[in-house]
Amino acid sequence: MSKEDRHITWQASSLNRQDRENNNGHRSRTIWFTGLSGAGKSSIAFALERTLHEQGVRCYVLDGDNVRHGLNRDLGFTAADRQENLRRIGEVSKLMVDAGLLVLSAFISPYAQDREMVRQLFEPEDFIEVYVRCSIEECERRDPKGLYKKARKGEIPHFTGISAPYDIPTSPSFVIDTEQCSIEEAVQEIVQHLQRIGALHLPVQTNSSLTY
Repeated sequence: MSKEDRHITWQASSLNRQDRENNNGHRSRTIWFTGLSGAGKSSIAFALERTLHEQGVRCYVLDGDNVRHGLNRDLGFTAADRQENLRRIGEVSKLMVDAGLLVLSAFISPYAQDREMVRQLFEPEDFIEVYVRCSIEECERRDPKGLYKKARKGEIPHFTGISAPYDIPTSPSFVIDTEQCSIEEAVQEIVQHLQRIGALHLPVQTNSSLTY
């Protein structure tokens, strides 16, 4: 802590997280989606957001590309920048959980130590890690943004799965294999998990004909 930091104090609100949760009618949590580019993280997160929103759940998606348009636009894709990217998002997610929201954070987050760093910001029950599993071959076949093609040409350095590693999660809350299940099935599984842990009690309603 620097000398300047010693003058910073936390300003407490007259409202606490439980007050906000009670007002919202559901628990707040962070659901952290991790997986390769093209695995389906954002597709699932936004479909889940729609399903939860239609049921009155106050939620918000923090998407890897979206935050780099503003909050993290000063960061690149080196290991150090990726770590800082996730640290900031972890802190934002934590604030949103305190605000009583259900946060859907969709980030490649390739390094196990960085995911653990984010996990440590939360109480154990507040952090739900979802490994969105998909083979590199299938991700390349989908390649919705054309990134793998550019990475193979050397146009994108430090690209996860091609020129940078991805540490497969060893103990996620659960795994969604997008080569084996649809977006609707993935959303249903997550909603059912939230119901089981008492975060919400909602009927499952999903939109049809969605693709990764």
